[in-house]
Amino acid sequence: MRFSTFSDLLAHYAERTPEAPALRYEADGSAAVMTYARLAQAVADRAAELEKGGKTCLGLLADGSPDCVVELFAAVRAGMQVVLLDANVKTPLLRGLLAYTDVDLLWGAPELCAELNANLASGVRNGEGKLLFFTSGTMERAKAVVLTEKSLCASAYNGATLLPLRADDTLLCMLPLAHVFGVVCGVLWGLSCGACVALGRGARHCLDDCAFYRPTAAALVPMQLDFLLKRGLLNEELRVLLVGASDCPEALLRRAREMGVRVCFGYGLTETSSGVALSLGDDPYAMTVCPDALVAIAPDGEILIKARSCMMKGYYKCPEDTNTALAGGMLHTGDLGRLDEKRRLYVTGRKKDMLVLPDGTKLFLPEAEAELRALLGDEDLALTLRNGCVTLVVHGDERDDAALLSAASAYQKERPRSQQIAAVVRRDAPLPRTATGKIRRWGL
Repeated sequence: MRFSTFSDLLAHYAERTPEAPALRYEADGSAAVMTYARLAQAVADRAAELEKGGKTCLGLLADGSPDCVVELFAAVRAGMQVVLLDANVKTPLLRGLLAYTDVDLLWGAPELCAELNANLASGVRNGEGKLLFFTSGTMERAKAVVLTEKSLCASAYNGATLLPLRADDTLLCMLPLAHVFGVVCGVLWGLSCGACVALGRGARHCLDDCAFYRPTAAALVPMQLDFLLKRGLLNEELRVLLVGASDCPEALLRRAREMGVRVCFGYGLTETSSGVALSLGDDPYAMTVCPDALVAIAPDGEILIKARSCMMKGYYKCPEDTNTALAGGMLHTGDLGRLDEKRRLYVTGRKKDMLVLPDGTKLFLPEAEAELRALLGDEDLALTLRNGCVTLVVHGDERDDAALLSAASAYQKERPRSQQIAAVVRRDAPLPRTATGKIRRWGL
């Protein structure tokens, strides 16, 4: 069923199935349940408190707890602007984000809130229930994408239309709620179907969350799927997996399917409130476009999207960037793809993941890096351009430069001279990555 607001969603199930479990979480070492009726009442009560507080912009240091979910829904119901913040981001960066997004009230761990309270701004004139999510791309300071509860509910509806859950399903959310994939596919997908959402207990419990909750469905990023598969942690009750937010090797998807789990691969962006397309058949990369989305391919191969109900309002305080991204009435995604004869979408690469070399040729990084990972047996590597030369950046590899280049000889022989590795740079720390595992290329 399609909902326009979080409150409408909760009221619908609170009225029809009041005692059905909405959230499952850990309390005092045991699994506890919050019913739809109780969740709806908790949100209403907290919204009333927030309305009396006189604040207009909430910075939510999302921790994935039931209180965090209540605070998110309540702040939007109270008409506040809500800024989703990753508590793991370094404090100096958080300080800048608070000022940038006009946060005048913080929710999260008391110690961190106390540390950041001096950096609160004066709020906004009218929050209007806007939700700001930061992009996880390759910019030094990610832009804040302005979404609404209507666009997020519509995105969840699109996903539920293509991949419905049953009322007796338990959806495990191990995703960070500071990111749109976590909110839409980790929480709203389940709630919009009247299912139960099991809230993951954080990194410390990634080894036993599946055993603790016994989910029948889960939304994961590829890094999480790889981790769980390698350790045999997927529980036998699991019947459906939604994998997204990053490229996923076919071998991973195949291994999960061999366990009898239905695996669907999804494509979406923060700017489109998450989901745009979802694979439903045997080919994990042939994705059916969601009902409310229109996809076209530009002459240079870029994926263009018009999402009637899910599109962002724009980038916060960045009208020029908004106009550029939405030129011609369609979102210019920066991704490359194609459509087959059945209008199924295949994502083939990323325009921003290309190096434009001094001789005018272009090097497609995901493809080149995948080849190097296979040759070197090293997962934590990347290519970048330094002083006009292709440079290999590695972490934790003890081989000297000559040995590394020797191991990569097959790669070198297949590439024109301008694309061959000319230098090696070593990092003491792991390569900088986003919460979904993508390399922060600006950080190299």
